[in-house]
Amino acid sequence: MNALSRRDFGRAAGLVAAPALLAGCSTGSSRTAGAVAAARSWRVTGKALSGLGSFDSTLKAFMQERNIPCGQLAVVRKGKLVLSRGYTYTDDDALTTQPTSPFRIASISKPVTATAVLRLVQDGKLKLTDRAATLLGLSTTADPRLEDVTVLRLLQHLGGWDRDITPDPMFQDAKIAATLGVSLPVSQANIMKYVSASKLDHAPGTKYAYSNYGFLLLGRIIERVTGQKYEDYVQQTVLAPRQITRIRLGQTLTKAPGEVPYKSGYTGTTVFDNSGTKVPYPYGAFNLENMDSHGGWLATAMDLTRFAGIYDGGTTVLTSASIKRAFAEPEIGINDDGWYYGCGWQVRPVTGGTNTWHNGSLPGTYTLLVRRYDGLSWAVLFDQRQEGDAPSYGAIDSLLHKAANAVKTWPTGDLTSTYF
Repeated sequence: MNALSRRDFGRAAGLVAAPALLAGCSTGSSRTAGAVAAARSWRVTGKALSGLGSFDSTLKAFMQERNIPCGQLAVVRKGKLVLSRGYTYTDDDALTTQPTSPFRIASISKPVTATAVLRLVQDGKLKLTDRAATLLGLSTTADPRLEDVTVLRLLQHLGGWDRDITPDPMFQDAKIAATLGVSLPVSQANIMKYVSASKLDHAPGTKYAYSNYGFLLLGRIIERVTGQKYEDYVQQTVLAPRQITRIRLGQTLTKAPGEVPYKSGYTGTTVFDNSGTKVPYPYGAFNLENMDSHGGWLATAMDLTRFAGIYDGGTTVLTSASIKRAFAEPEIGINDDGWYYGCGWQVRPVTGGTNTWHNGSLPGTYTLLVRRYDGLSWAVLFDQRQEGDAPSYGAIDSLLHKAANAVKTWPTGDLTSTYF
């Protein structure tokens, strides 16, 4: 979810890192990174149409340089699925990543939530000007400016919470429990009560500041307006019309069928009870269930490219007007780097159109979903992320653009019916 993705993650969080794990992410091993790599084998599953070898070679080089055990890539061109692959680089012969293996997608959950919100607006059940505090009954006593947090401002990270000033509450379980006098695990209602008792970091609508908490509120707004569970509404209204059946909410401690294992060199204190037990960070040092609407979904890469096709138009999910609203400039305009955050998507105007994208990051997870102006889209998923002095994972963005640009002749076939 980008909240813990910085290079100094371990120092900032006060976590314990095992050097052998950081070197090779091979649990329990004391071998050097070189020995770990030498023992690994490379395996590729799934399908790709002809002429797309640049994608396979890019993933192989990227994963081997970083000793990533599991990866997945899907590529769509003008609505046609042309590649859906699973990649494995491990010494575990029992582990093989399939194109259908579920991964945690972290903050790519945000475009999914935004789509559900936009559908409610489209159906006249919600307004972008509706106020979060009114919809959810949040106390504004601590800061009356909370009354100015609208649905649109939540979608665009303009609600006034800034994790660079006040720590992200989605990773403050122990402090929230202690402050409220409750036992772990904390609930979403506990988190909302805790945050509402503090002042905002900025006046709403004045500054972009990425907020996981803001999207937690959007999930609760969906539930309040529809009377349904967040997951049920999304699956019925956003995913089912696209024949997407594999996307589901993940669980911290229970593995879904076929779900990949998550690798991290860090351990942390469990947030699921008051025992103080140290656990592998992806398995209990944060509460994935509480993160549902901002970072809790499981998906495959091809499910994400299929979902992204909603924004190409021509589906029953969103109208062209709703899509235009999703990509409209926020009230603060375009930033100095030439992009802005729309409704659940990062947006960059380019010659010939618009590029839109979102990434995701959690301990044990790095993900990226891209929609390009020329009708190409792709999603790439990994079961670990950059830690310590390992090479950057964000580099996959430019590498996949290069891989796409290296394709001389695009195939005309379509693999969609193989998987949907």
